[in-house]
Amino acid sequence: MRLAICGIRHETNTFSPLRAGIEDFHVLRGEEILADGPWQAFPNVEWAPTLVSKAQPHGLVLQDAYETMVEELVERLRQASPVDGVYMDLHGAMEVEGVGDGERDLVCRVRETVGNDVPIVASLDLHANLALEVVEKTNVLTALRTAPHIDRRETQMRAMGHLVRCVKEDIRPANAIVRLPMLLPGEHAATGVEPARSLYAGLQEVEAQPHVMDASLMIGCAWTDSPFTSAAAIVVSENRKAAGEHAERLAKEIWRRRDEFAPDVVTLPVEDVVRRAVRETRHPVFISDSGDNVTAGAAGDIPLVLKTLLEAGVRDAVVAGIADAEAVARCIEAGTGAELTLNVGGKLDRVNGSPLEVTGHVVSMNPPRIVVFQVDGVKVVLTADRMPFLELRAFEEADVKPAEHEIVVVKHGYLAPELREIAGAALMAVSPGCTTLALETLPYERIRRPIFSLDEDVVFSV
Repeated sequence: MRLAICGIRHETNTFSPLRAGIEDFHVLRGEEILADGPWQAFPNVEWAPTLVSKAQPHGLVLQDAYETMVEELVERLRQASPVDGVYMDLHGAMEVEGVGDGERDLVCRVRETVGNDVPIVASLDLHANLALEVVEKTNVLTALRTAPHIDRRETQMRAMGHLVRCVKEDIRPANAIVRLPMLLPGEHAATGVEPARSLYAGLQEVEAQPHVMDASLMIGCAWTDSPFTSAAAIVVSENRKAAGEHAERLAKEIWRRRDEFAPDVVTLPVEDVVRRAVRETRHPVFISDSGDNVTAGAAGDIPLVLKTLLEAGVRDAVVAGIADAEAVARCIEAGTGAELTLNVGGKLDRVNGSPLEVTGHVVSMNPPRIVVFQVDGVKVVLTADRMPFLELRAFEEADVKPAEHEIVVVKHGYLAPELREIAGAALMAVSPGCTTLALETLPYERIRRPIFSLDEDVVFSV
């Protein structure tokens, strides 16, 4: 059994002023792909790795970058053919300048290359927005089931297992999708709390039904302004009628519980969240700067929460971090201990933020990427590029111990598992930016209206 591997994985924030070029992608080719992954779990498979590329969430993908990658991917797939099946590693919310929906274009090109008889199976993020062509031109789609995401490897394994079964049993299942007129920020659907917890747990019950191979719930990516942006239910089966019926039942249950979706922590405007954090006695208090969420494509350089902390006279806080290559370079040039006045942030996202002038001193540095700059009672972690502080090892790179501070600000949405474990309390700021939770403030042009939660009296029927 010879199975090809390919994919381009990107979550695109179409409201971001940033653009994703080829330099923003980590591209693996051929045998490089097999160095990391669950491939060894399938000893009877001859893998034919072509090209797999991924980038952290970003703005629109530049067309020349996308074309460079997809043309090489298709050529490598052509050279690897004939193959018995294709596994695709995708996100599901990639938008490309001049192309539109990236997954639609990529899946269509792969299908054209291998022909209609070869099964194609793809793993996806649960924040995917799927064009109909992606659903129709693949045989199996299966998505992550955790947010924050901790099941990427398990999802890949599930997808590969489905592909092996398709080839072994010579079956060609199909995906049935039911879209809901429903737009949710990902932070309103953390899978550790209701209603997402029981909705995702219920997928196993669907998969236990006769003829059902897989079931997925898509929350969608609300910060991708696309005609395909919405929540959706997908069921995979050889029996198209059964798949459609199960997908309808899943979708109806999501819609029934639509008013229950909400953040899993106290969520307040910036000034209020800082006041709440100052009063909190359980430390550290983590504040998620959700409007400038690097993990959803924001620039990570809006200094509003820093400004608010300073104005409140906060005595012990960390802001991790603010992307500002210019400030980092100045600090490194001046050296540890140097006192400087800097214009911090507001250089990448000039739509939602502007530089903040601060005076302080350089506490420590990890050249050329990270500098810690003390401003009054706040340690500001400055980074040369956009860096999410999702894990303790990221703080270790900055020589910062978050557990030893009263307030820690991160540019995320929901708090990552390692940080939640050490948090005395967790709060979320409804801050401005291209990942704001206040979706009604974003300039949507392409989503299908009316849609819950932007519009009133939305009707859903199947």
